Amino acid sequence: MTQILHDAHETGSHPPARVRWAILGVVLAADVLDLLDSTITNIAAPTITHDLGGGTALIQWLGASYALALGVLLVLGGRLGDKYGRRRLFLTGLAGFTAASAACGLAPTPGTLVAARLVQGAFGALVIPQGFGILGATWPRDQIGKAYSLFGPVMGLSAVGGPVLAGFIVDADLAGLGWRPMFLINIVLGGAALLAAARLLPRDTGDRATTVDAPGSVLLGATMLTLLTGLIEGSAHGWDAPPVLLLLVGLALFAGFCHRQRTAPSPLIKPSLLHNRGFTSGLVIGVVFFAAVAGLLYVVSLFLQQGLGRSPAAAALALTPLSAGIVIASIACYRLIGRLGRRLVLIGFLVTLAGTAHLIALVATSGTDTGGWALVPPLLVIGLGMGACFGSLYDVTIGDIAPEEAGSAGGSLGAVQQLANAIGAAAVTTVYFRTGGGAHATTVSLTVVAAVALLCCPLVRLLPLKAPEQHH
Repeated sequence: MTQILHDAHETGSHPPARVRWAILGVVLAADVLDLLDSTITNIAAPTITHDLGGGTALIQWLGASYALALGVLLVLGGRLGDKYGRRRLFLTGLAGFTAASAACGLAPTPGTLVAARLVQGAFGALVIPQGFGILGATWPRDQIGKAYSLFGPVMGLSAVGGPVLAGFIVDADLAGLGWRPMFLINIVLGGAALLAAARLLPRDTGDRATTVDAPGSVLLGATMLTLLTGLIEGSAHGWDAPPVLLLLVGLALFAGFCHRQRTAPSPLIKPSLLHNRGFTSGLVIGVVFFAAVAGLLYVVSLFLQQGLGRSPAAAALALTPLSAGIVIASIACYRLIGRLGRRLVLIGFLVTLAGTAHLIALVATSGTDTGGWALVPPLLVIGLGMGACFGSLYDVTIGDIAPEEAGSAGGSLGAVQQLANAIGAAAVTTVYFRTGGGAHATTVSLTVVAAVALLCCPLVRLLPLKAPEQHH
Protein backbone atom coordinates (compact mmCIF):
# COMPACT_ATOMS: atom_id res chain seq x y z
CA MET A 1 0.00 0.00 0.00
CA THR A 2 2.81 2.39 0.90
CA GLN A 3 4.55 1.66 -2.40
CA ILE A 4 1.32 2.33 -4.33
CA LEU A 5 0.93 5.73 -2.67
CA HIS A 6 4.62 6.54 -3.20
CA ASP A 7 4.40 5.69 -6.91
CA ALA A 8 1.23 7.77 -7.30
CA HIS A 9 2.89 10.74 -5.59
CA GLU A 10 6.04 10.46 -7.70
CA THR A 11 4.15 10.30 -11.00
CA GLY A 12 1.60 12.97 -10.04
CA SER A 13 -1.23 10.48 -10.61
CA HIS A 14 -4.04 9.52 -8.24
CA PRO A 15 -4.05 6.28 -6.22
CA PRO A 16 -6.38 3.43 -7.29
CA ALA A 17 -10.08 3.70 -6.50
CA ARG A 18 -9.96 1.23 -3.59
CA VAL A 19 -7.19 3.24 -1.95
CA ARG A 20 -9.05 6.52 -2.47
CA TRP A 21 -12.18 5.12 -0.81
CA ALA A 22 -10.10 3.84 2.09
CA ILE A 23 -8.53 7.30 2.52
CA LEU A 24 -12.03 8.82 2.47
CA GLY A 25 -13.03 6.35 5.21
CA VAL A 26 -10.13 7.49 7.39
CA VAL A 27 -10.97 11.18 6.94
CA LEU A 28 -14.66 10.52 7.68
CA ALA A 29 -13.76 8.48 10.76
CA ALA A 30 -11.74 11.38 12.18
CA ASP A 31 -14.58 13.82 11.53
CA VAL A 32 -17.09 11.46 13.14
CA LEU A 33 -14.89 11.14 16.25
CA ASP A 34 -14.73 14.93 16.47
CA LEU A 35 -18.50 15.35 16.12
CA LEU A 36 -19.26 12.60 18.63
CA ASP A 37 -16.99 14.13 21.25
CA SER A 38 -18.39 17.61 20.69
CA THR A 39 -21.94 16.42 21.49
CA ILE A 40 -21.68 13.60 24.04
CA THR A 41 -21.32 15.84 27.08
CA ASN A 42 -24.66 17.51 26.29
CA ILE A 43 -26.23 14.29 27.56
CA ALA A 44 -23.66 13.10 30.07
CA ALA A 45 -22.94 16.38 31.88
CA PRO A 46 -25.39 15.87 34.81
CA THR A 47 -24.07 12.33 35.41
CA ILE A 48 -20.43 13.45 35.26
CA THR A 49 -21.10 16.30 37.67
CA HIS A 50 -22.90 13.97 40.08
CA ASP A 51 -19.86 11.67 40.04
CA LEU A 52 -16.99 14.19 40.16
CA GLY A 53 -18.63 17.22 41.75
CA GLY A 54 -17.84 20.61 40.27
CA GLY A 55 -21.44 21.86 40.26
CA THR A 56 -22.89 24.05 37.56
CA ALA A 57 -19.48 25.31 36.51
CA LEU A 58 -18.41 21.83 35.39
CA ILE A 59 -21.64 21.37 33.43
CA GLN A 60 -20.90 24.59 31.56
CA TRP A 61 -17.21 23.88 31.00
CA LEU A 62 -17.65 20.34 29.66
CA GLY A 63 -19.03 21.44 26.30
CA ALA A 64 -17.51 24.92 26.18
CA SER A 65 -13.91 23.80 26.75
CA TYR A 66 -13.84 21.43 23.76
CA ALA A 67 -15.52 23.90 21.40
CA LEU A 68 -13.30 26.73 22.65
CA ALA A 69 -10.03 24.93 21.89
CA LEU A 70 -11.32 23.63 18.58
CA GLY A 71 -12.57 27.03 17.43
CA VAL A 72 -9.50 29.00 18.50
CA LEU A 73 -7.03 26.64 16.82
CA LEU A 74 -8.99 25.51 13.74
CA VAL A 75 -7.56 28.11 11.33
CA LEU A 76 -4.09 27.73 12.84
CA GLY A 77 -4.33 23.96 12.37
CA GLY A 78 -5.03 24.45 8.67
CA ARG A 79 -2.02 26.76 8.28
CA LEU A 80 0.24 24.30 10.12
CA GLY A 81 -0.88 21.56 7.74
CA ASP A 82 0.06 23.74 4.78
CA LYS A 83 3.45 24.45 6.34
CA TYR A 84 4.51 21.07 7.71
CA GLY A 85 2.42 18.63 5.66
CA ARG A 86 -1.16 17.47 6.05
CA ARG A 87 -0.26 13.85 6.75
CA ARG A 88 2.05 14.82 9.62
CA LEU A 89 -0.54 17.12 11.22
CA PHE A 90 -3.35 14.59 10.73
CA LEU A 91 -1.37 11.81 12.44
CA THR A 92 -0.15 14.11 15.22
CA GLY A 93 -3.63 15.44 15.86
CA LEU A 94 -5.26 12.00 15.84
CA ALA A 95 -2.66 10.56 18.22
CA GLY A 96 -3.06 13.52 20.59
CA PHE A 97 -6.86 13.35 20.36
CA THR A 98 -6.81 9.65 21.28
CA ALA A 99 -4.45 10.22 24.22
CA ALA A 100 -6.55 13.17 25.44
CA SER A 101 -9.68 11.00 25.21
CA ALA A 102 -8.02 8.47 27.51
CA ALA A 103 -7.17 11.32 29.90
CA CYS A 104 -10.83 12.41 29.86
CA GLY A 105 -11.98 8.88 30.67
CA LEU A 106 -9.51 8.55 33.54
CA ALA A 107 -9.87 12.09 34.93
CA PRO A 108 -10.11 12.02 38.76
CA THR A 109 -11.27 15.62 39.29
CA PRO A 110 -13.36 18.28 37.50
CA GLY A 111 -10.25 20.37 36.78
CA THR A 112 -8.35 17.53 35.14
CA LEU A 113 -11.38 16.62 33.04
CA VAL A 114 -11.80 20.19 31.75
CA ALA A 115 -8.07 20.39 31.02
CA ALA A 116 -8.24 17.11 29.10
CA ARG A 117 -11.23 18.39 27.12
CA LEU A 118 -9.25 21.49 26.17
CA VAL A 119 -6.36 19.33 24.98
CA GLN A 120 -8.77 17.06 23.12
CA GLY A 121 -10.26 20.02 21.25
CA ALA A 122 -6.81 21.42 20.49
CA PHE A 123 -5.67 18.19 18.84
CA GLY A 124 -9.00 17.92 17.04
CA ALA A 125 -8.21 21.32 15.51
CA LEU A 126 -5.06 19.80 14.00
CA VAL A 127 -6.97 16.91 12.43
CA ILE A 128 -10.14 18.44 10.97
CA PRO A 129 -8.64 21.06 8.60
CA GLN A 130 -6.43 18.47 6.87
CA GLY A 131 -9.26 16.27 5.59
CA PHE A 132 -10.39 18.21 2.52
CA GLY A 133 -6.80 18.95 1.50
CA ILE A 134 -5.93 15.24 1.69
CA LEU A 135 -8.98 14.33 -0.39
CA GLY A 136 -8.14 17.06 -2.91
CA ALA A 137 -4.67 15.57 -3.35
CA THR A 138 -5.85 11.97 -3.77
CA TRP A 139 -9.13 12.25 -5.73
CA PRO A 140 -9.50 13.38 -9.36
CA ARG A 141 -11.36 16.67 -9.68
CA ASP A 142 -14.14 15.10 -11.74
CA GLN A 143 -14.84 12.48 -9.04
CA ILE A 144 -14.25 14.33 -5.78
CA GLY A 145 -17.92 15.35 -5.63
CA LYS A 146 -18.72 11.70 -4.82
CA ALA A 147 -16.45 11.92 -1.79
CA TYR A 148 -17.83 15.24 -0.57
CA SER A 149 -21.43 14.06 -0.99
CA LEU A 150 -20.94 11.50 1.80
CA PHE A 151 -20.03 14.08 4.43
CA GLY A 152 -23.57 15.41 4.91
CA PRO A 153 -25.31 12.06 5.54
CA VAL A 154 -22.46 10.65 7.66
CA MET A 155 -22.21 13.78 9.80
CA GLY A 156 -26.00 13.89 10.11
CA LEU A 157 -26.16 10.30 11.32
CA SER A 158 -23.33 11.03 13.75
CA ALA A 159 -25.18 14.05 15.11
CA VAL A 160 -28.23 11.84 15.72
CA GLY A 161 -26.33 8.81 16.95
CA GLY A 162 -23.70 10.47 19.14
CA PRO A 163 -25.91 11.63 22.01
CA VAL A 164 -27.97 8.42 21.83
CA LEU A 165 -24.81 6.30 22.02
CA ALA A 166 -23.53 8.39 24.94
CA GLY A 167 -26.83 8.00 26.77
CA PHE A 168 -26.87 4.23 26.42
CA ILE A 169 -23.19 3.93 27.44
CA VAL A 170 -23.85 5.96 30.60
CA ASP A 171 -26.98 3.97 31.46
CA ALA A 172 -25.22 0.64 30.80
CA ASP A 173 -22.59 1.47 33.45
CA LEU A 174 -20.07 -0.84 31.78
CA ALA A 175 -17.78 -2.50 34.34
CA GLY A 176 -19.11 -0.03 36.89
CA LEU A 177 -17.34 2.83 35.10
CA GLY A 178 -20.43 4.98 34.53
CA TRP A 179 -19.73 7.77 32.00
CA ARG A 180 -16.03 7.00 31.50
CA PRO A 181 -16.34 4.41 28.69
CA MET A 182 -17.82 7.03 26.35
CA PHE A 183 -14.34 8.62 26.31
CA LEU A 184 -12.31 5.42 26.72
CA ILE A 185 -13.90 3.90 23.62
CA ASN A 186 -11.90 6.45 21.61
CA ILE A 187 -8.73 4.55 22.51
CA VAL A 188 -9.98 1.73 20.28
CA LEU A 189 -11.66 3.89 17.62
CA GLY A 190 -8.92 6.51 17.48
CA GLY A 191 -6.18 3.88 17.60
CA ALA A 192 -7.70 2.01 14.65
CA ALA A 193 -8.09 5.23 12.67
CA LEU A 194 -4.49 6.19 13.48
CA LEU A 195 -3.11 2.86 12.23
CA ALA A 196 -5.17 3.12 9.04
CA ALA A 197 -4.10 6.74 8.48
CA ALA A 198 -0.42 5.89 8.94
CA ARG A 199 -0.77 3.17 6.30
CA LEU A 200 -2.97 5.01 3.81
CA LEU A 201 -2.34 8.75 3.81
CA PRO A 202 0.07 10.03 1.15
CA ARG A 203 3.26 11.74 2.24
CA ASP A 204 3.57 15.45 1.61
CA THR A 205 6.29 17.86 2.63
CA GLY A 206 4.27 21.03 3.02
CA ASP A 207 5.50 24.50 2.21
CA ARG A 208 7.85 25.90 4.86
CA ALA A 209 7.34 29.37 3.41
CA THR A 210 3.75 29.40 4.73
CA THR A 211 3.40 31.99 7.49
CA VAL A 212 1.54 31.17 10.70
CA ASP A 213 0.09 33.88 12.94
CA ALA A 214 0.83 32.26 16.29
CA PRO A 215 0.53 35.56 18.27
CA GLY A 216 -2.95 36.12 16.81
CA SER A 217 -4.00 32.61 17.86
CA VAL A 218 -2.62 33.14 21.37
CA LEU A 219 -4.51 36.43 21.72
CA LEU A 220 -7.74 34.86 20.45
CA GLY A 221 -7.36 31.90 22.79
CA ALA A 222 -6.62 34.12 25.79
CA THR A 223 -9.61 36.32 24.90
CA MET A 224 -12.08 33.46 24.72
CA LEU A 225 -10.71 31.62 27.75
CA THR A 226 -10.83 34.76 29.90
CA LEU A 227 -14.35 35.72 28.78
CA LEU A 228 -15.73 32.22 29.31
CA THR A 229 -14.06 31.89 32.71
CA GLY A 230 -15.59 35.19 33.81
CA LEU A 231 -19.01 34.22 32.50
CA ILE A 232 -19.03 30.77 34.08
CA GLU A 233 -17.51 31.83 37.40
CA GLY A 234 -19.97 34.71 37.64
CA SER A 235 -22.95 32.45 37.08
CA ALA A 236 -21.66 29.79 39.48
CA HIS A 237 -20.39 31.92 42.37
CA GLY A 238 -21.95 35.35 41.96
CA TRP A 239 -20.95 38.52 40.16
CA ASP A 240 -18.36 39.87 42.54
CA ALA A 241 -15.09 41.54 41.52
CA PRO A 242 -13.08 38.56 40.07
CA PRO A 243 -15.51 37.50 37.27
CA VAL A 244 -16.19 41.12 36.32
CA LEU A 245 -12.45 41.79 36.16
CA LEU A 246 -12.01 38.69 33.96
CA LEU A 247 -14.62 39.98 31.52
CA LEU A 248 -12.87 43.37 31.34
CA VAL A 249 -9.50 41.69 30.74
CA GLY A 250 -11.13 39.55 28.04
CA LEU A 251 -12.43 42.65 26.26
CA ALA A 252 -8.95 44.22 26.43
CA LEU A 253 -7.41 41.07 24.97
CA PHE A 254 -10.01 41.10 22.21
CA ALA A 255 -8.98 44.65 21.34
CA GLY A 256 -5.41 43.39 21.13
CA PHE A 257 -6.51 40.57 18.83
CA CYS A 258 -8.32 43.03 16.53
CA HIS A 259 -5.20 45.20 16.37
CA ARG A 260 -3.10 42.14 15.55
CA GLN A 261 -5.44 41.21 12.69
CA ARG A 262 -4.99 44.69 11.18
CA THR A 263 -1.19 44.66 11.43
CA ALA A 264 -0.10 41.00 11.07
CA PRO A 265 1.53 40.04 7.74
CA SER A 266 -0.62 36.89 7.56
CA PRO A 267 -3.63 37.34 9.87
CA LEU A 268 -6.03 34.56 10.81
CA ILE A 269 -8.84 36.42 9.03
CA LYS A 270 -7.93 38.33 5.88
CA PRO A 271 -8.70 42.06 6.26
CA SER A 272 -10.33 42.08 2.80
CA LEU A 273 -12.93 39.63 4.11
CA LEU A 274 -13.83 41.92 6.99
CA HIS A 275 -14.26 44.80 4.53
CA ASN A 276 -16.93 42.74 2.73
CA ARG A 277 -20.30 43.71 4.24
CA GLY A 278 -22.02 40.46 3.31
CA PHE A 279 -19.29 38.30 4.81
CA THR A 280 -19.02 40.37 8.00
CA SER A 281 -22.81 40.32 8.42
CA GLY A 282 -22.87 36.54 8.01
CA LEU A 283 -20.05 36.21 10.52
CA VAL A 284 -21.92 38.26 13.13
CA ILE A 285 -25.28 36.58 12.47
CA GLY A 286 -23.58 33.19 12.63
CA VAL A 287 -22.02 33.91 16.02
CA VAL A 288 -25.34 35.06 17.46
CA PHE A 289 -27.53 32.32 15.99
CA PHE A 290 -25.19 29.38 16.56
CA ALA A 291 -24.54 30.53 20.12
CA ALA A 292 -28.28 30.63 20.76
CA VAL A 293 -29.05 27.17 19.38
CA ALA A 294 -26.00 25.63 21.12
CA GLY A 295 -27.39 26.96 24.38
CA LEU A 296 -30.85 25.68 23.49
CA LEU A 297 -29.57 22.12 23.02
CA TYR A 298 -27.79 22.19 26.37
CA VAL A 299 -30.78 23.62 28.25
CA VAL A 300 -33.26 21.14 26.76
CA SER A 301 -30.94 18.27 27.75
CA LEU A 302 -30.70 19.62 31.30
CA PHE A 303 -34.49 20.04 31.53
CA LEU A 304 -35.07 16.48 30.34
CA GLN A 305 -32.74 15.05 33.00
CA GLN A 306 -32.99 17.47 35.92
CA GLY A 307 -36.56 18.66 35.37
CA LEU A 308 -38.30 15.56 34.01
CA GLY A 309 -36.04 13.00 35.68
CA ARG A 310 -35.13 11.19 32.45
CA SER A 311 -32.13 8.89 32.32
CA PRO A 312 -29.30 9.89 29.93
CA ALA A 313 -30.46 7.31 27.36
CA ALA A 314 -34.09 8.44 27.60
CA ALA A 315 -33.04 12.09 27.29
CA ALA A 316 -30.95 11.28 24.21
CA LEU A 317 -33.88 9.46 22.60
CA ALA A 318 -36.16 12.40 23.39
CA LEU A 319 -33.79 14.67 21.42
CA THR A 320 -33.77 12.48 18.31
CA PRO A 321 -36.69 14.37 16.66
CA LEU A 322 -34.57 17.53 16.78
CA SER A 323 -31.55 15.74 15.29
CA ALA A 324 -33.75 14.08 12.67
CA GLY A 325 -35.17 17.48 11.71
CA ILE A 326 -31.66 18.84 11.20
CA VAL A 327 -30.75 15.95 8.89
CA ILE A 328 -34.00 16.12 6.89
CA ALA A 329 -33.81 19.89 6.37
CA SER A 330 -30.09 19.83 5.55
CA ILE A 331 -30.66 17.32 2.75
CA ALA A 332 -33.77 19.07 1.44
CA CYS A 333 -32.26 22.56 1.53
CA TYR A 334 -29.19 21.50 -0.44
CA ARG A 335 -31.44 21.63 -3.51
CA LEU A 336 -33.15 24.88 -2.51
CA ILE A 337 -30.21 27.14 -1.70
CA GLY A 338 -29.51 27.99 -5.33
CA ARG A 339 -33.07 29.16 -5.93
CA LEU A 340 -33.92 30.80 -2.60
CA GLY A 341 -30.56 32.22 -1.48
CA ARG A 342 -30.81 34.29 1.68
CA ARG A 343 -34.58 33.78 1.84
CA LEU A 344 -33.86 30.20 2.88
CA VAL A 345 -31.85 31.53 5.84
CA LEU A 346 -34.81 33.68 6.89
CA ILE A 347 -37.17 30.71 6.56
CA GLY A 348 -34.84 28.69 8.80
CA PHE A 349 -34.79 31.43 11.45
CA LEU A 350 -38.58 31.73 11.41
CA VAL A 351 -39.11 27.96 11.65
CA THR A 352 -36.63 27.74 14.54
CA LEU A 353 -38.45 30.62 16.23
CA ALA A 354 -41.84 28.92 15.78
CA GLY A 355 -40.59 25.63 17.24
CA THR A 356 -38.96 27.41 20.18
CA ALA A 357 -42.17 29.37 20.88
CA HIS A 358 -44.14 26.11 20.85
CA LEU A 359 -41.66 24.54 23.28
CA ILE A 360 -41.82 27.58 25.60
CA ALA A 361 -45.60 27.37 25.69
CA LEU A 362 -45.49 23.63 26.38
CA VAL A 363 -43.00 23.87 29.26
CA ALA A 364 -44.71 26.96 30.70
CA THR A 365 -48.10 25.23 30.85
CA SER A 366 -47.09 21.64 31.72
CA GLY A 367 -43.85 22.17 33.64
CA THR A 368 -42.35 18.98 35.01
CA ASP A 369 -45.46 17.07 33.89
CA THR A 370 -44.53 17.55 30.24
CA GLY A 371 -45.02 14.24 28.42
CA GLY A 372 -42.48 12.71 26.11
CA TRP A 373 -44.69 12.62 23.02
CA ALA A 374 -45.71 16.25 23.54
CA LEU A 375 -42.09 17.25 23.00
CA VAL A 376 -41.82 15.60 19.58
CA PRO A 377 -43.56 18.29 17.44
CA PRO A 378 -41.70 21.36 18.79
CA LEU A 379 -38.33 19.60 18.79
CA LEU A 380 -38.85 18.37 15.23
CA VAL A 381 -39.79 21.88 14.08
CA ILE A 382 -36.74 23.38 15.82
CA GLY A 383 -34.54 20.78 14.10
CA LEU A 384 -36.05 21.58 10.70
CA GLY A 385 -35.35 25.27 11.24
CA MET A 386 -31.79 24.66 12.39
CA GLY A 387 -31.13 22.34 9.46
CA ALA A 388 -32.37 24.98 7.03
CA CYS A 389 -29.92 27.51 8.51
CA PHE A 390 -26.79 25.48 9.20
CA GLY A 391 -25.52 25.07 5.67
CA SER A 392 -27.38 27.84 3.90
CA LEU A 393 -26.25 30.68 6.20
CA TYR A 394 -22.57 30.19 5.48
CA ASP A 395 -23.13 29.31 1.82
CA VAL A 396 -24.86 32.66 1.36
CA THR A 397 -22.29 34.48 3.49
CA ILE A 398 -19.53 33.73 0.96
CA GLY A 399 -21.74 34.73 -1.96
CA ASP A 400 -19.86 37.97 -2.68
CA ILE A 401 -16.27 37.03 -1.89
CA ALA A 402 -13.53 36.44 -4.45
CA PRO A 403 -12.83 32.78 -5.35
CA GLU A 404 -9.25 32.99 -4.05
CA GLU A 405 -10.59 33.98 -0.62
CA ALA A 406 -12.96 31.00 -0.33
CA GLY A 407 -10.53 28.82 1.66
CA SER A 408 -9.77 31.51 4.22
CA ALA A 409 -13.46 32.40 4.48
CA GLY A 410 -14.50 28.79 5.03
CA GLY A 411 -11.89 28.24 7.73
CA SER A 412 -12.87 31.46 9.49
CA LEU A 413 -16.57 30.57 9.43
CA GLY A 414 -15.92 27.07 10.77
CA ALA A 415 -13.82 28.47 13.61
CA VAL A 416 -16.43 31.10 14.43
CA GLN A 417 -19.14 28.43 14.59
CA GLN A 418 -17.14 26.45 17.16
CA LEU A 419 -16.49 29.58 19.22
CA ALA A 420 -20.19 30.40 19.05
CA ASN A 421 -20.95 26.92 20.39
CA ALA A 422 -18.64 27.59 23.34
CA ILE A 423 -20.15 31.02 24.02
CA GLY A 424 -23.73 29.78 23.68
CA ALA A 425 -23.25 26.76 25.92
CA ALA A 426 -21.87 29.04 28.63
CA ALA A 427 -24.19 32.04 28.19
CA VAL A 428 -27.58 30.31 27.93
CA THR A 429 -26.81 27.84 30.72
CA THR A 430 -25.78 30.85 32.82
CA VAL A 431 -29.34 32.14 32.44
CA TYR A 432 -30.66 28.65 33.23
CA PHE A 433 -28.71 28.24 36.48
CA ARG A 434 -29.13 31.85 37.63
CA THR A 435 -32.92 31.44 37.42
CA GLY A 436 -32.88 28.29 39.56
CA GLY A 437 -33.07 25.43 37.06
CA GLY A 438 -36.20 23.41 36.34
CA ALA A 439 -39.24 24.36 34.26
CA HIS A 440 -39.20 28.11 35.03
CA ALA A 441 -35.51 28.41 34.20
CA THR A 442 -36.10 26.47 30.99
CA THR A 443 -38.83 28.86 29.83
CA VAL A 444 -36.66 31.90 30.65
CA SER A 445 -33.65 30.42 28.83
CA LEU A 446 -35.69 29.45 25.79
CA THR A 447 -37.23 32.93 25.73
CA VAL A 448 -33.71 34.35 25.47
CA VAL A 449 -33.02 31.97 22.57
CA ALA A 450 -36.27 33.00 20.87
CA ALA A 451 -35.39 36.69 21.27
CA VAL A 452 -32.01 36.08 19.64
CA ALA A 453 -33.60 34.19 16.72
CA LEU A 454 -36.06 37.06 16.29
CA LEU A 455 -33.21 39.59 16.32
CA CYS A 456 -31.46 37.68 13.53
CA CYS A 457 -34.45 37.85 11.17
CA PRO A 458 -34.18 41.52 10.04
CA LEU A 459 -30.39 41.20 9.74
CA VAL A 460 -30.76 38.65 6.94
CA ARG A 461 -31.22 41.48 4.42
CA LEU A 462 -27.55 42.41 4.98
CA LEU A 463 -26.44 39.07 3.54
CA PRO A 464 -25.63 38.51 -0.16
CA LEU A 465 -28.67 37.52 -2.21
CA LYS A 466 -27.27 34.19 -3.41
CA ALA A 467 -24.67 31.54 -2.61
CA PRO A 468 -21.77 31.13 -5.07
CA GLU A 469 -22.83 29.18 -8.14
CA GLN A 470 -20.37 26.35 -7.51
CA HIS A 471 -21.94 25.65 -4.10
CA HIS A 472 -25.41 24.85 -5.46
